[in-house]
Amino acid sequence: MLRGAALRVTRPRVAVLNAVHTHPHADTDSIIRAVRTDLPEVSHQAVYDCLHALTAAGLVRRIQPSGSVARYESRIGDNHHHVVCRSCGVIADVDCAVGEAPCLTASDDGGFSIDEAEVIYWGLCPGCSTAGNS
Repeated sequence: MLRGAALRVTRPRVAVLNAVHTHPHADTDSIIRAVRTDLPEVSHQAVYDCLHALTAAGLVRRIQPSGSVARYESRIGDNHHHVVCRSCGVIADVDCAVGEAPCLTASDDGGFSIDEAEVIYWGLCPGCSTAGNS
């Protein structure tokens, strides 16, 4: 994947890419912890640099729901959306509900050529909604 994106293959990049694939919607601190299980000497800055390079190359996607830190995922290119639990913060993928990408038609595109729409659904996950009913 790295070579296909014209990126140099390094141990930190491979470890970060693996961590993002293994831990969808993980924040940077979680990715650092996961990477350090294989590369204990890796610095915070190296992980940040890898995430930036992987995002710029289109190998990972950075999302940041309102009130949340940045999170990263490996599911790219399909314009899917997310559902976020208001209580515990868990994030899950939601496929486009209707239509072709970008899934929404703007009432006024302002002259933009729109190629993506980002939708975040908010609510309570099954665990939190059950806990609230107890």
